[in-house]
Amino acid sequence: MSLSTSSTPQQGTAAQQADAAPPRKPSILKQPIAVWAIAFACMVSFMGIGLVDPILPAISQELDATPGQTMLLFTSYLFITGIAMFFTGWVSSRIGIKKTLMIGLVLIVAFAALAGASGSVGEIIGFRAGWGLGNALFISTALSAIVGAAAGGSSQAVMLYEAALGVGMAVGPLLGGLLGSLSWRGPFFGTAALMAVGFIAVMALLRGPQNAPTTGGRVSLTAGFSALKDPALRVLALTALFYNFAFFILLAYSPYPLESAAAAHGAEFGAHELGLVFFGWGLALAIASVFLAPMLTRRFGLRPVLYTMLVLLAACMAVAALAIDSLPTLIVMIVLSGLFQGVMNTALTETVMEATELPRSIASSTYSGVRFLGGAVAPAVAGPLSEALGAEVPYWLAVVTIAIAVLVLAIGGRHLSGPARPHESAEAEAEAIAVGSE
Repeated sequence: MSLSTSSTPQQGTAAQQADAAPPRKPSILKQPIAVWAIAFACMVSFMGIGLVDPILPAISQELDATPGQTMLLFTSYLFITGIAMFFTGWVSSRIGIKKTLMIGLVLIVAFAALAGASGSVGEIIGFRAGWGLGNALFISTALSAIVGAAAGGSSQAVMLYEAALGVGMAVGPLLGGLLGSLSWRGPFFGTAALMAVGFIAVMALLRGPQNAPTTGGRVSLTAGFSALKDPALRVLALTALFYNFAFFILLAYSPYPLESAAAAHGAEFGAHELGLVFFGWGLALAIASVFLAPMLTRRFGLRPVLYTMLVLLAACMAVAALAIDSLPTLIVMIVLSGLFQGVMNTALTETVMEATELPRSIASSTYSGVRFLGGAVAPAVAGPLSEALGAEVPYWLAVVTIAIAVLVLAIGGRHLSGPARPHESAEAEAEAIAVGSE
């Protein structure tokens, strides 16, 4: 009897200790295979943004096109992506997340392959527009699909999405350079093949409620445009429009000054070399987006970080303009700009999520739509300006648009009272960033 009585408290203590033990932190790596399929497709989708960068000069030479014409590959892609972003919430709320993903993936595969088979730069420009429509449908719903299928809560899904985004932005130019050194058609066919694999994987593995249309939460057709009535969102969207102009001056225009600076010193700077430079830029962008930005915004607050990154980016553009014939200086400024742009992208999208009471899906789609439109204008303007006024002029114009972004942010600051405060929760911050990155 004494044995029985003495063992009871010990068992009770053990049970209490087991109950009190902290739950094991879920691992980002322990995810259903459907999540990995979507993450892979996300990575390839974001690769498509910088994939054509290293092959722009090669397309100019092979298809007898001017730099201004080839840079329209970015313009058509970004313009259609931006316009479509205003309507993707309406589409997915009616046909469901999975069908939206599937349509987006089919369009990317088809138009990437058609771009690779093109016989003129005009055809590629047109097919890149169709690619942009598919990209808008896909990236606007990819995060929701990952969150719905992931194990371990939304924070794990968010980190996986951010990792896929970062890897895609970094690897895109590198793969474009490697395949582009064989033929300018290689990156297009490579993207089509990888996205076809992603399509098959997502179609076979993604199951559940994401297959059905949203019930009770349908988005109106004009919701994206109506969101611009919100003063905070309007200020941030305009800031992003002018900032993204400078972003795509760097990304779409820089291959030409790099090639010219190398040629002036008797060096050859082809697709492979350009791919390595923009891989460095993409790697800096990814590291800054995922690791550096959360640390800085928690410590200093969102708006101070935004102002600082804009000023530093403007300084990089000014140095690039002043040293337009120096290959080493241009390379350093491009890679360094990736750090500032990575922090800026993350901080700006997070500010959008915190500054408005609009539904996050609507706020992010509207913000992304305006942002992409700013990027679409830059390549269309950079080519004619450089041909008429000099190679350094597009960089100086980027400095001007960054200054306008700072001015818009300063004048509209009264609408952004919340984001000036430093953050308390790193997990909540990461979730807001990723939702805004759709």
